[in-house]
Formats: sequence, structure tokens, C-alpha cells
Amino acid sequence: MENETLTITDNRTGKTYTVQLFKGAVRSMDLRQIKTETDEFGLMCYDPAFMNTASCQSSITYIDGDKGILRYRGYPIEVLAEKCSFLETAYLVLNGDLPNKSQLDEFTAEITRHTMLHENTKKLMEGFHYDAHPMGMLVSSVAALSTFYPEAKNVHDPAIRHLETIRLIAKMATIAAHCYRHNLGMPYVYPDNSLNDTENFMSMLWKRAEPKYEPNPVLARALEILFILHMDHEQNCSTNAMRAVGSSLADPYVTTAAAIAALYGPLHGGANEQVLRMLDEIGSVENVPAFVDKIKAGKGRLMGFGHRVYKNYDPRAKIIKQAAEAVFGVTGKNPKLEIALELERVALSDEYFIKRKLYPNVDFYSGIIYQAMGFTTEMFTVLFAIPRAVGWLAQWQEMIQDPEQKIARPRQIFTGHWLRDFVPMEKR
Repeated sequence: MENETLTITDNRTGKTYTVQLFKGAVRSMDLRQIKTETDEFGLMCYDPAFMNTASCQSSITYIDGDKGILRYRGYPIEVLAEKCSFLETAYLVLNGDLPNKSQLDEFTAEITRHTMLHENTKKLMEGFHYDAHPMGMLVSSVAALSTFYPEAKNVHDPAIRHLETIRLIAKMATIAAHCYRHNLGMPYVYPDNSLNDTENFMSMLWKRAEPKYEPNPVLARALEILFILHMDHEQNCSTNAMRAVGSSLADPYVTTAAAIAALYGPLHGGANEQVLRMLDEIGSVENVPAFVDKIKAGKGRLMGFGHRVYKNYDPRAKIIKQAAEAVFGVTGKNPKLEIALELERVALSDEYFIKRKLYPNVDFYSGIIYQAMGFTTEMFTVLFAIPRAVGWLAQWQEMIQDPEQKIARPRQIFTGHWLRDFVPMEKR
């Protein structure tokens, strides 16, 4: 449209510039023409933490934080969580459309074929200290896969990209299960390809001396729903890391390791662990009002509420809350759930939290479910990483094929000394 432009007047010089809008945004490079001297660099955008900067175009995930909407490839997350399997959703995220039966069967067979780890990978993992954090093990082990598959460096070859994507998705669950068993001092369990992907993961986690592990279908489905909900979430910190590192054309294994490292941070993937600590601090339902008053007085943080993007109820939290009931029907109620429900009720009826748009997010209930299933808190972020690898790899492939993408290289506003005279040692 002809009127899709901005007119900018530089009050320093009195000059006026016309800038074309691109899909409702301003291209930052178009601002470079605005300068006071012909030989200067030109105008930049200053945006710490990318609060209002689009670094790419993407067709994978759509979020409307004000309305509480999350969609993968146009499908509402509520529909996918109710009607799809993990691998069906993974196929959608990676390829853009839901698979038909033959496509899903082929994709499932590919994943199943690559769940095994090279024995040397197991030896590498055995070298970690017995109490090594599972996320540290996961970062290192995924990065190490780069040395087993050197052909992965050919990132512009579509066939190789596909193969390495399949390998990574398949092996993430196996590595994660080995991390869990390592922490418990238990022998690693090989994949059981007669089970579906989620059931196989449960077998690798919890199989003991029985000839064949029989997963509980309710718990398997709940875990699958959690995996679907965590699969992708637009340009978050770890996805941004995946794209930034991948822009150097590093192979997908070390690139995924970088994304896992970003997820490791407590402000990103570790939030559900913080929720459990908060609920332990509260102790009982009777203590909720006093805790809320303390938060309102600025003497603590309400973990699991609020989100950088969502200014409404996180749609994933609603689904997890429903899944929790099914899980507790099998495991028995976690006493933390009653505290969480009361905390949610009080917060959502309090003007202080309503005004600040602090609604429960995905982390508020997920940790409670994971704990009820028997996971240690150190494993929570690893469980986040397993499905998120699908989203990372979809974003990575999109970035590799985008002709506008170059190696990530942000600018800076220099605040240091401009020019200094050198002072000899004897005069300092």
C-alpha cells in the first residue's frame, strides 16, 4: 500500500525522511540514512534484551500475549494437546502441516531407528561425577554428538539437515534418561522400540528388573501433553541462542547445546523448580494470605505468575492444570496442589495482581506434575529441553533457508574511554 510509510523529521538537522514499512515494522537498516554528518555511521536502534525488535521472520509459532493465544503452524495449542501425539505435533512444527498416516508412520520409524546412542557416548556420560547436574550432562553430551557425526557440518544440504534433525530428536530422550539414571547410580536402560516415544522414555527412566516395563497410560499421556506444550514458544532466549549460534553455520549439535545452555538459566527453564520452592516456603493453604501480603509489600517474588509475552492467562497453564487432575488420580494428590490452587484463586481475585496482569504461566503447575510422577527437581529443565529441541531445530532450519539471514552481529553503543594517552609503567 502506498501509505505504508513513516515520515521522520530529524530535529537536529531539520531534514525529513520517508521510511517504508515492512509487514508493519521498520527495517533498522533504513534508519542508517539518518545522520548529522555524511561520514558518520547513521542512526541505530537501542533495544536491550530485544524487547521490541524482530530479529527474523517465522511461520512456526504465533503468540498473542494479550489474548492468551498460542498456535503452532496455525493450530491452537488446545486442539493439538487434546487430539495429537507428540510425534504428530513434532512433524507439524518441523514440516508445516499435520502428517497423514503414512507420513506419520515413516516419521515415527525414522525417529525409532535413531534412539540408540553410540557406546562411546555412554562412556562419556559415565565419566561425570555421580551428582553432576543433569542439565550440565545434557549440554555436554549433545555437544559431543558433533564429533560422532562430522557430516552434520554440511548445513546447506537438505538431506543431511533432515537426518541430523531426526537423530537429535531421537537421541535427546535417550540422553535425558541416561542423565536421570546416572544421578541415581542406576545402570542405563536401552531404548525399547516396541513402545511409543513417550512410553519408551518412561521405560528408559524407570525400568528396573522386570523383563518389560509397562508404562501407565495416564502418566504417559500427561507427559506427552507436557511435551507438546513445551515444543516451541517463538523467539525466547534459548531459541534466540539457537538462531544466533546457528547463523555462524555451526552444526546442529553444538548449536542445540548452546540453546540448552540458555535454557539452563533459572530465568528461563528453571522457573518451575522455583515454584516448588515457593510452595514449600508457603507450607500450607492457611499461610497463603500472609504470603500474598508479603509479596504485595515487595518482600519476595510470586514465582510461576507473569510472563514477558503473556498479559493474560497462559493457555498452556490451563491445559496443564487439567492434566494434573488425571495424574493425581494415579499418583495420589500432591499436597502442593492445594496450596497452588488457593494461591491462584487469591491472586486472580486481588486487584494488585490483576492490575499488573500477573496470571499463572506454564511453570506454575508443570513442576507439581513432574514431582508427582517421581522426577527430581534437577530433571525438570531436562524435561523441558526434550520437546523444545523440536522447536529449536525447526527454527534453525527456517533460519538456514532464509536468504535474509546472515551471521548474527548486533551493534553496540560505545560508552568507554574515547582516546587515552599511554602512560609508562614507572609513571602509573
